[in-house]
Amino acid sequence: MYKPVEINKGLFYVGVNDRSKELFENLWPLPKGVSYNSYLIRDEKVALVDTVDIAYTDVFLKKLDVVLDGRSIDYLVINHMEPDHSGALLFLLNKYPNIQLVGSVRTADMLEGFYNITSNIKVVKEGEELSLGKNTLKFFMTPMVHWPETMMTYVKETKTVFAGDAFGTFGTLDGGVTDSQLNPDVYWDEMVRYYSNIVGKYGSPVQKALRKLADVEIETICPTHGPVWTEKENIEKVIGLYDKMSKYEADKGLVIAYGSMYGNTEQLAEAIASEAAACGVKNIVMHNLSKSHLSYVIQDIYKYKALIIGSPTYDSKLYPAVQSLVSALENKNLKNRYFGYFGGHSWAGTSVRLLGDFADKMQFEIVCNPIDMKQSLKEDVYQKAMTLGSNMAKKILSDDEVVPNKTTDCQ
Repeated sequence: MYKPVEINKGLFYVGVNDRSKELFENLWPLPKGVSYNSYLIRDEKVALVDTVDIAYTDVFLKKLDVVLDGRSIDYLVINHMEPDHSGALLFLLNKYPNIQLVGSVRTADMLEGFYNITSNIKVVKEGEELSLGKNTLKFFMTPMVHWPETMMTYVKETKTVFAGDAFGTFGTLDGGVTDSQLNPDVYWDEMVRYYSNIVGKYGSPVQKALRKLADVEIETICPTHGPVWTEKENIEKVIGLYDKMSKYEADKGLVIAYGSMYGNTEQLAEAIASEAAACGVKNIVMHNLSKSHLSYVIQDIYKYKALIIGSPTYDSKLYPAVQSLVSALENKNLKNRYFGYFGGHSWAGTSVRLLGDFADKMQFEIVCNPIDMKQSLKEDVYQKAMTLGSNMAKKILSDDEVVPNKTTDCQ
């Protein structure tokens, strides 16, 4: 049996937990699993908001049976068409064939493309409202957060926003559903990892969405992944995190990400980190890119203001793991970072030049000259590492703003 979980008057959680999948989107590790959240509003009319991954359709339909208690579903509000949220749709329609589907004009296109559905679709526009009886749904178009069809749905009477993939996190809901029933501390880093890897490319659309919500009073946030946010301080923190990350702002700290075949490039990374710490930087994260999964590296780069990348030359190019990081950051359109870089080679070096090209493309502020090490860490290279570490520390600990395309003189 399933005991209905009522979030507020007439609003029920009917989502599911996935503790089996190892990689989200076949890319991102899920050591703590993930939830697929769906919600049902029971009023004079009944509205379901989003569905779940197809793998959990049977559990989902059983939960609906209990909450509906013999009633049918009038509307399915589709905030996001990604298959982890729409996968159960055809099974749902088979059981409740008279449901009217509600979504944006791009959602209508995707319904045909994904599921060959062309009828009984209600296309809604910005600010349009739909009455369920005591509850009124209001729709906000939020394209590219993080697909083009996405929208958010707001219940005016209960001040509840159904946010789609915005404000979500990795991690299952273990026992409870709301932040008042769970320990929210276990989700904050997973929210940053979720945002930076899934939504991070779309900072400008996120800012537009946040502006639309700025004049809306919010007492409950219902995302499609992770906890339902009901506590005032947590709602403020969630919105604040999204605002900060979508502006590419970050905390004072340093990420050093490097590739190293035989340990020489790693020694250079260690030397830079040691000097930065000696100069007062406490938040330093080092990633050996042959071991750290890219999703955690990107998470930390979104958290901290400074980035140093190091790579040996490999087949006249960047070390493959470094190239993967560089390509990912280019795709994310990351901005506003202090940047340093270093490389190593045995006979012909190109890694430093390629990292310099990357820095120019990203318009980072370059702190100090790059370091190019031939074969091993000798005294002259070690001194350059000290200089890079100390200069980066001064930048991190200052209150200066990042200046794009600027190169700071070494001191």
